[in-house]
Amino acid sequence: MNIQEIKSQRIGDSYFKIDHPTGLVIYVYPKEGYNSAYAIFGTKYGSINTNFSVDEGNQITVPDGIAHYLEHKLFESEDGDAFVRYAKTGANANAYTSFEKTCYLFSCTDKFDESLEILLDFVQDPYFTAQTVAKEQGIIGQEIKMYDDSPEWRVMFNMLEGMYKNHPVKIDIAGTVETIAEITAEKLYEVYNVFYNLNNMVLCVAGNVTVEQVLKTADKMLKPCEKHKINNYFEDEPYEICEPYIEQSFPVSMPLFNLGFKEKADSMLDVQKLAYTYILLAMIASQTSPLYRELLDNNLINSSFSYELFEGPGYCSVIFGGESRAPKQAAETIKQYISKLKNDGLDEADFEISKKSVYGDAVSSLNSVSSISNAITDYHFSGIELFSYIDAIADATFEDISNRLSEMLDVNNCTLSVIRQEE
Repeated sequence: MNIQEIKSQRIGDSYFKIDHPTGLVIYVYPKEGYNSAYAIFGTKYGSINTNFSVDEGNQITVPDGIAHYLEHKLFESEDGDAFVRYAKTGANANAYTSFEKTCYLFSCTDKFDESLEILLDFVQDPYFTAQTVAKEQGIIGQEIKMYDDSPEWRVMFNMLEGMYKNHPVKIDIAGTVETIAEITAEKLYEVYNVFYNLNNMVLCVAGNVTVEQVLKTADKMLKPCEKHKINNYFEDEPYEICEPYIEQSFPVSMPLFNLGFKEKADSMLDVQKLAYTYILLAMIASQTSPLYRELLDNNLINSSFSYELFEGPGYCSVIFGGESRAPKQAAETIKQYISKLKNDGLDEADFEISKKSVYGDAVSSLNSVSSISNAITDYHFSGIELFSYIDAIADATFEDISNRLSEMLDVNNCTLSVIRQEE
């Protein structure tokens, strides 16, 4: 078993990466003096992975929403519900499915070993029958309808539908009522056996724990897996957006908007470009930026305004959004500001402020056991190391950020999605 200590000379912290004999990669980030612990058991399998093959086998297509469906069903077993088991240890447990991964997690201040045993047990022990699968269809069908009634959800997916022609990122994570009706116990076992292979998974633990403690439970609970090559297939996605504007009416008190800039997505961003992008976005749209002040002074946004880098396998975009009395005017102001920056160049004083802010946020996030575990999980699946990201922020130069601006945020390749008030 290979145990590697990963140290940061810059901030003085360290954590451990363990290549477990079963094929699972385990990260342990001990936090001395902390009372709580947080664990994530995740697989590189999300809503976009609906077309795949294993090794040299035939291509397999499964229904939209099956990854999310599987997440729901995995908590059940012949012996009862995993949440009932967690109640006995006092742990706070949850799970989520995103576009590119599914994660099961818990936090606790006591009985960590018992809670970790529960996590590693139920995620490795699927139990699906025709009856239990049919029962879940109504529950998830209601969840899908709930998302359809959420203006925040619709403004985002309307934008994705306007941006992406072929990539499944535009499809709702939960699927549709029609697609989940195609899900069977056999199909759930099929995707489980492909993607819930320990070689495709990661375990991240942070807080009041030791490596020895985690390995004792891991050695007891983990089941060795034969490694297979998983091939995921996506249709070619053009660089150009599909629709520049999409609008839907909802009973909202204030209109909502998402302005998405579609970026090139030939490969995932490396650690430097990731760091440069976050510094650049902070320069453009953080609360200290001239753009934010202009939007606020003109009553075009409120405190709900946000920005994010939205990236995964085969897709990448930058999204600005929030509530606005005049969404089209807000979007036009953002585009004009970006065009001005591209023409006139960035401000070096803004760069210094934003770099310090992004660096400070990254370092302060290491005080949160949940932030640590989530970040390491995300970076592991992206092929990035946590401390190298922090170093890339610290080492970024003004020229690096200026070059990054020239590569992205094409004001002629963006989609505005608006949820307007019903008349």
